[in-house]
Amino acid sequence: MTARKTAPPRIAILGGGIGGLAAAAFLHRYGVRATVYEQAPRIAEVGAGLVIAPNAARQLRKLGVLERMRENVVRLDVGWQFRRWENGEVLSSENLAASCERLYGEHTYTAHRADLLAAIQSLVPADAVELGRKCAGLDTAGGTWRIRFADGHSTEADVVIGADGVHSAVRNAVIGASPATYSGLCAFRALVPADRAPDFARRPAQTLWIGPGHHLVHYPISAGRYVNLVAFAPAGDYAVESWTATATVEQFLAEFDGWDHRLTGLIRAAGTPGRWALLDREPLTRWSHGGATLLGDAAHPMFPFFAQGAAQAIEDAAVLARCLAEGIDDPTGALRRYEELRVPRTTRLQTISHGRSHVNHLPDGPEQRARDAAFAQHDPLAANGWIYGYDPDDVLADAGRQR
Repeated sequence: MTARKTAPPRIAILGGGIGGLAAAAFLHRYGVRATVYEQAPRIAEVGAGLVIAPNAARQLRKLGVLERMRENVVRLDVGWQFRRWENGEVLSSENLAASCERLYGEHTYTAHRADLLAAIQSLVPADAVELGRKCAGLDTAGGTWRIRFADGHSTEADVVIGADGVHSAVRNAVIGASPATYSGLCAFRALVPADRAPDFARRPAQTLWIGPGHHLVHYPISAGRYVNLVAFAPAGDYAVESWTATATVEQFLAEFDGWDHRLTGLIRAAGTPGRWALLDREPLTRWSHGGATLLGDAAHPMFPFFAQGAAQAIEDAAVLARCLAEGIDDPTGALRRYEELRVPRTTRLQTISHGRSHVNHLPDGPEQRARDAAFAQHDPLAANGWIYGYDPDDVLADAGRQR
């Protein structure tokens, strides 16, 4: 008598951002179907630019995303160039063109978030994405999850992946509420059309201007058509954690009053800036319960000071998809394996990203002068090999040999 095959698990991904769609794309690559439920009426990425570091580029190349984006990315020649706030003095600069591919087999790129999202979405079957599905609650009974949506629709799934961001409904249901604390910092972001940007800002470099209590990062995106700005400043009583909230150029400028006139000129050329509060969350020690787990910001929201937020969501997606594909008959065990492989790494990144604000925002004085002198001797590209050299395939192979 022939044994009956077990039906494949029903996999629901809540959230159609970079991490959620990357998880669906990786699963599809392994022949595993998943359905993405996105609350918005259309897939669209808010925000502006992001850095595609070698660890993210490696995974995007495996998916074929880099090839699809080749006309919209900027390959950086210089990364982590630090400048002094008052006069633009270069404190340190790393040569990516000479070292990045040699060390890690990939270059570093910048891109508009919308371009990256569109390229990943193109790899997910259209009928595997449902829009306008805002999660209103979920519960489990007998190993099956029931997901209720705000429009009255509901569905059942054997595996639920919470890729629904910092305000994750899945995290609240699976792990319990993890309240944020006030960091005292806020971020501004803006785009400057290239024809309004000075030459120094159009260079293929990731430049950080650092000063007392503040820093600002700029780099070109969209094949050089825009310059992306993201800046960090004291928040005062501002506590809105939303990428859709805006400020005025005047408010942005006020934070950098007295800084190098070239930098303030760049801010003046920007369009309406976004503004959001950086709220602080302790790293989670576990992400999963039964057949539900977390991914990306839902699992490990981190300060953006190492430009690794999107990269870690993409890594999560790659590891999770492989674990599920290899453990399709035991999805709960597959999620445990995923969590065990990812929690230590993302916790470390959350921790060092948190500490970076102190280093970047030192007031002028002895500690600042010691930091600036250390920058001149430091090679962040080589020192951060544990970040950029990471490959989930190698990690999974190592873990398999140790089992």
